[in-house]
Amino acid sequence: MSIRHGLLALLERGPRYGSQLRTEFESRTGSTWPLNVGQVYTTLNRLERDGMVAQGGEDAAGHTLYTITDSGRVELRTWFEKPVDRTSPARDELAIKLAMAVGAPGVDIRNVIQSQRRHTVKAMQDYTRLKAQALLAVEGGGARERDDVAWLLVLEQLIFQTEAEARWLDHCESRLIRLSATAGTGASAGPSSPSAPAASSTPTASTAPNVPTAPRTSAS
Repeated sequence: MSIRHGLLALLERGPRYGSQLRTEFESRTGSTWPLNVGQVYTTLNRLERDGMVAQGGEDAAGHTLYTITDSGRVELRTWFEKPVDRTSPARDELAIKLAMAVGAPGVDIRNVIQSQRRHTVKAMQDYTRLKAQALLAVEGGGARERDDVAWLLVLEQLIFQTEAEARWLDHCESRLIRLSATAGTGASAGPSSPSAPAASSTPTASTAPNVPTAPRTSAS
């Protein structure tokens, strides 16, 4: 997430001071990615160093105001026009956890998957409930309509993301069951036990855990 570009976008609407930028940033994103004032001022100092913002006096309460410069506007336009780079994806804690759980002593990876699935489904339900509230706010109009629309878009992205995560967890579990069945077949048919019956490739009730199916949630 680019805090610097988010602050530049807010400053393009007019001079702002630090805590005002934090409040507007969190309002626009529904506090999904909360900031503290220290982060805001650290980022502003770097933007000022790079010539993208400048201090523009004070308001009536004595707050130091920051304004965007021409260089800042160029940087902002470039950010809007350039696709987000997906060739170097950010580290995903869940993917790393499952990768490390494979073969880890004393770890049942399917328990890890089921625990995560329950959390993911709950998050999806929470986001869906918030989306309904956001839709009501957008349809009602008002002074904060721009922020409500922005928050709605963020919520829908989160819903799509959790839906994809739930499907991926289902896929991971199915993959592990298939691999387990294949390994069992290979072991039984090996030269050390030629007369042993071949293991079924279809998991039995004792093999496949009883897990809830993630509800299908549409972000449309």
